[in-house]
Amino acid sequence: NRFMAEKVLVVDDARDIREFLIDYILKPKGFQTIVAVDGEDGLRLALAHQPDLVITDNQMPKMSGLEILAELDRRGLQIPTILTTAYGSEETAVEAFRLGARDYVIKPFEAQEMERSIERALRESRLAKERDQLMNQLVRTNGQLERRVQELNTLYSIGKSVSSSLELETVLHRVVDAAVFVTGAEEGALMLLDEEQGELFVRASKNLDSETQTMRLRVRDSLAGQVLKTQQALFMGDEDKWRKIKTAYLVKSLIYVPLISQKKAIGVLGVSNRIVSQSFLPRHTRVLSTLADYAAMAIYNANLYSGSEIQRKKLGAILSQTDNPVLVLDDRRHFVVVNRAAQVAFNLPMEDELIGQPVEETLRHMEALEFASQRVGRNGHFNQRAELVTTDGRIFNASMTIIENVGRSIVMHDVTQFKELDKLKSEFVSVVSHDLRSPLTAILGYVQLMERAGPMNEMQQDFARRVQTSVANITDLITNLLDLGRLEAGLDLSLVDCAVDEILREIESELSLSVKEKQLIWDMVVDDNLPKVWADHNRLQQAFMNMIVNAVKYTPSGGQVSVTAKAHDGQIIICISDTGVGIAPADQPYIFDKFFRSESVAQSHEGTGLGLSIVKSVIDRHDGRIWVNSTLGRGSSFTIVLPVMRSGDNEDARKPAASRPPTG
Repeated sequence: NRFMAEKVLVVDDARDIREFLIDYILKPKGFQTIVAVDGEDGLRLALAHQPDLVITDNQMPKMSGLEILAELDRRGLQIPTILTTAYGSEETAVEAFRLGARDYVIKPFEAQEMERSIERALRESRLAKERDQLMNQLVRTNGQLERRVQELNTLYSIGKSVSSSLELETVLHRVVDAAVFVTGAEEGALMLLDEEQGELFVRASKNLDSETQTMRLRVRDSLAGQVLKTQQALFMGDEDKWRKIKTAYLVKSLIYVPLISQKKAIGVLGVSNRIVSQSFLPRHTRVLSTLADYAAMAIYNANLYSGSEIQRKKLGAILSQTDNPVLVLDDRRHFVVVNRAAQVAFNLPMEDELIGQPVEETLRHMEALEFASQRVGRNGHFNQRAELVTTDGRIFNASMTIIENVGRSIVMHDVTQFKELDKLKSEFVSVVSHDLRSPLTAILGYVQLMERAGPMNEMQQDFARRVQTSVANITDLITNLLDLGRLEAGLDLSLVDCAVDEILREIESELSLSVKEKQLIWDMVVDDNLPKVWADHNRLQQAFMNMIVNAVKYTPSGGQVSVTAKAHDGQIIICISDTGVGIAPADQPYIFDKFFRSESVAQSHEGTGLGLSIVKSVIDRHDGRIWVNSTLGRGSSFTIVLPVMRSGDNEDARKPAASRPPTG
């Protein structure tokens, strides 16, 4: 019985009434009972026990039922109360309800009448308790989601550090800090292998004492050494507490995961609890494994950089020795420098045969050629970055810099492993998102069922609406995460011939009210008879809608939003421009990354940081391209290029015209 713990105070000077209420009505229903024989004793017991319900007679020695109600009201105690009396009157009833009584029953009364009165009196308090329980459950669920998002953001920031920083010391300490944070551990350490001594030594740590920081563990007889040899994670819970991992060093729970670089174990990342009896969770092992991969990559990258420095000092030609492909072109786009890595990646002739030759005549990798030979606009804008895939499946992040009086340099970094880690992170997000749907559905269902339990007052209805809104917001975030996961996996695409102009005009109609409310200047110019594209209609509409909604969202009242679409050289070019807040130059390389939000808008506009990631995934899945030109405080212009539909797409390969296998 869910009301088994409810307490009822019976205040009546008549013994037979008390016994009737207790023995025939309350106890059979499972209520706990408290008894008072006069009003003064009843008030004392009400203040001491604060029961769930008070059933009180009106005419009693020392204090009447109305006086009890008045005193409870004066003290601000809203205890549901039923007033019984043998001398009922309209004035007494009015006064009782004015003082907060839930019901008014005239003696003699029948058991069914009193049972109905008790149900009515307790209904509101029961609903309040259920509401509080639901709110507490929502708070817990929100806390869990927030924790998971914090974990993802931590992994994302560490990943950016690995890819953008060569400060190995900083990166490794950030990895250990993140490991302690996401697991809630007392301490953490990253140990590397000293192959000559056969020992592990602490390279970075968090909350270790000075003695432990200098410890060295022998590989052959330590738990960390076991992880290093087997290349398998070790999870030790509280049930194995006080296991010795080194002389005088005892733990209650720990996790060790290996650092693996080039299929070789080079160290161990571990977290532990020595004081608090708190076991770790299985998901903590997965998160630590990802952090260990980041650390291994940072070490690998640092070793690569160090090796390049040694070669530079020996040979005096770092560009010719680095493992990253490097191309330097003069102002006429003729080769000046080509290192060995670039020759291998793009199947180029030897350097002495390339120097002075036009890039258009020698570089056969079409995407790389297009990137390297692009023209710089009058305003100095050009595509600074591109992602290039070589024939051996490696993925390179290419970065181009214009060098005054020299030409342009192109440096490429192998990001294949980072792409694989990003896939693992996406799978992790998908699993977390799926696991959250069930509790959210339960919360929403119970909130909707509250109305069936009885009428709710205005405040209760407001609370219920707030719960529903919060659940809807979380559900939208989960939907976006799953949506992005399906796109990145290449699922859920249904290709048909699509008319870009029709999609844009549908969006224009849908957003007309929002544009009007913000008093924006709307300008859309779409060429007549645009060729069709071979695409998923819903996904393409989703991408365009996200882009245009962003333009409207970040443009202040009175600003302008422009949309143009035209055909050129077998492609359709869509440009979405606004006079909004703009994007800082430092933020522009990351705007298509998951969860990234520019600091210039994060405080003033709500968002999840997934909208542009979804757009980028949609465009990539259709073999298109997207880039941005933006000036902080003056506005942004996003350009989308899609290949037009070929005549044979509907019958054979069903691939867009610009879809070409990489050559090289």
